[in-house]
Amino acid sequence: MTASEVQRSSSRTDPSAPLTTGQGFAHGKAPQTRVLRPSAKVLPEHARGHNRSLVLQTLYRDGRRSRADIARQTGLTRVTVSALVADLIADGLVVELGQREETRPGKPATLLDLDRAAFVIVGLDLSEHATFSGALLDLDGAISARAEVQLAGSTGDDAVQKVLALAQQLVELATAPILGIGVGSPGVVDLGGVVLSAPNLGWNGMPLQSILADRFGLPVVVANDANAAILAEHSFGGAESDAMLIKIGHGVGAGLLLGGTPLFGSRFAAGEIGHVVVGTDGGAVCACGKRGCLETWLSIPNLIERLERPENAGDADRDAVLREAGQRLGIALAPVVGALDLGEVILSGPTELLDGPLAKATVETLRQRTMAEFHGSLTLRMTTLGQDIVLRGAAVMVLSGQLGVS
Repeated sequence: MTASEVQRSSSRTDPSAPLTTGQGFAHGKAPQTRVLRPSAKVLPEHARGHNRSLVLQTLYRDGRRSRADIARQTGLTRVTVSALVADLIADGLVVELGQREETRPGKPATLLDLDRAAFVIVGLDLSEHATFSGALLDLDGAISARAEVQLAGSTGDDAVQKVLALAQQLVELATAPILGIGVGSPGVVDLGGVVLSAPNLGWNGMPLQSILADRFGLPVVVANDANAAILAEHSFGGAESDAMLIKIGHGVGAGLLLGGTPLFGSRFAAGEIGHVVVGTDGGAVCACGKRGCLETWLSIPNLIERLERPENAGDADRDAVLREAGQRLGIALAPVVGALDLGEVILSGPTELLDGPLAKATVETLRQRTMAEFHGSLTLRMTTLGQDIVLRGAAVMVLSGQLGVS
């Protein structure tokens, strides 16, 4: 059984200023309770920025709508919609597509859409141990150009210089105005884009967001790579509003959405499950100093090392290694699923390792350790976004911060 089969049964003068008025993740200071997709009116003091995002969100998701259509869908008055649309056209964000073909009498309505070629986004993925990768993405998350730099063991300021060099390559490749730079980084990252701790890169209290913003004069958002990944799944992969994404690579981390809202935690470490000890039967010593952390069972380097041992040369032996890793993941996830009543768990990592015995064992363990009447229909699946998931999540962070859409 594969993970795919384990499904639910049955006019701005400051180029660095955000295009919205504080409704998104602008400058990385997103409120922890803000939902990703606005869907209703708000209080008067917050109305203009929110309503602007509401119009953009309607066009972003639905496209080709008239002013009257937008008014009906959002509950805003036609006068308000017309004023907002005029501003958005002046900002180059919305375009008129021409008149709709009408069968009824009267003047045909003029259709509008987001100008999806108006801006590009620079996305950076710093989560892999050998390379930093980056891309230029359009407003729909499609990649038009790529670049990468070899990390070659760089840490500290040397690693920061490689991030800057990668961003510079992409900025120079841009053929449209840059909406912003989004970065998915390993480690614990606060809402101001400071990497509080990323041991593999030697970063402690690294103000990466400020460094990039000062260098390029653009809006920048830096977040944990797994948090970026769950945003990508939500926007482009069809994830539910209550979902958890497990990103498995050099380490193990998770991103969480509850009620459509990203969960960061009081110390910005929500989802840091890699160093949770799974079981009481020991295990390998982890880089953190503990024994039997989930990362020792599940990270790709550790998993490959066990699979390549001579005693695991046969198919049955390899399957046993993968099943044990899946069981350990299920042990770690069961309390989270039970406490948060999650409907969906998504795996991101090498499909050839995760999608099969490992995924099946994870689901079996989850169902053994949670109440079947509530969690028996839990969905566990592989991401549909492949290796670009962090890059596309970085784009979502910029879209949310600058336009209030996702």
